[in-house]
Amino acid sequence: MPVQSTMKALLSEAPNSPLRLADIAKPTPGEGQVLVRIKASGVNPLDLKIRAGNAAHARHPLPAILGIDMAGIVEEIGAGVGGFGRGDAVYGMTGGVGGVQGSLAEFAAVDATLLAPKPQNLSMREAAALPLISITAWEGLVDRAGVKSGQKVLVLGGGGVGHIVAQIAKAAGAGVYVVDGASKADYLAGLGATPIDRDAETVESYVARHTGGSGFDLVYDTIGGHGLDTAFRAVSRFGHVVSCLGWGSHALAPLSFKAATYSGVFTLLPLLTGEGRAHHGEIMREMTKLVEAGKVAPKLDRRRFTIADADEAHRLIETRRADGKLVIEID
Repeated sequence: MPVQSTMKALLSEAPNSPLRLADIAKPTPGEGQVLVRIKASGVNPLDLKIRAGNAAHARHPLPAILGIDMAGIVEEIGAGVGGFGRGDAVYGMTGGVGGVQGSLAEFAAVDATLLAPKPQNLSMREAAALPLISITAWEGLVDRAGVKSGQKVLVLGGGGVGHIVAQIAKAAGAGVYVVDGASKADYLAGLGATPIDRDAETVESYVARHTGGSGFDLVYDTIGGHGLDTAFRAVSRFGHVVSCLGWGSHALAPLSFKAATYSGVFTLLPLLTGEGRAHHGEIMREMTKLVEAGKVAPKLDRRRFTIADADEAHRLIETRRADGKLVIEID
């Protein structure tokens, strides 16, 4: 049987141009890498920013293969790799930034330290929805803020990152409160969180109602902008605020007068710099444990996409019509 030397891949060639399906050279795993046959590629808003040429911080010049998250099967092992074997089902946040090939392709040569065994109770499609949002949630909630049982955790935004933050916090034994639209109330309550209608209550109102006015021990802002200012107002004395989108200019007085602390999360750093990649793999292994224990599950949009209609998946993200994470299945 002849060895396959090329692969199908979707190329983003110029800002806002249509994605083009092309035959390109199949990669070969180098030292420390494994070759993965990609089964599913998670879609993230950052993909659209890169595609539009509006994500200088991602350092992913076009033309490029997009796709930050993936799930697939190990096909080949490079030199110096231990812990994985041919045929292993894996997942991780493995490329699509920093000039590293993304996951909208049949194969990728992946730094093995970024990978973890796929949860056995998830499909490839479900697993590919998790890496970026899970790592972002974990780095803020666990690594930066050290979430503890008994704390009151407020999550601003119950979307991609937010719904994972809520589940990790709940698994840690914290009381969880999530601010979002009324339409998400039933879903958030089903996660064990207390939903707060962002349009019906002021910050002062829900701080008074749920904390007696003392504020939340830990606030995770997933929206940025005014969300971070809200977090500063909602946190308790000596509490901790985390944001994964804290890129603006903000008055620190509300935080400082409470002697509270702030941490930023920039999930792309290990892919951009090479530093900390093994920790991303460790986080994904912890997520596998939580998922297999039934404590974390991704919320996916019911619509399914193949590599041929990836443009439609991107349009749903762009127009904010996705109801959960979108994933492109690669066959």
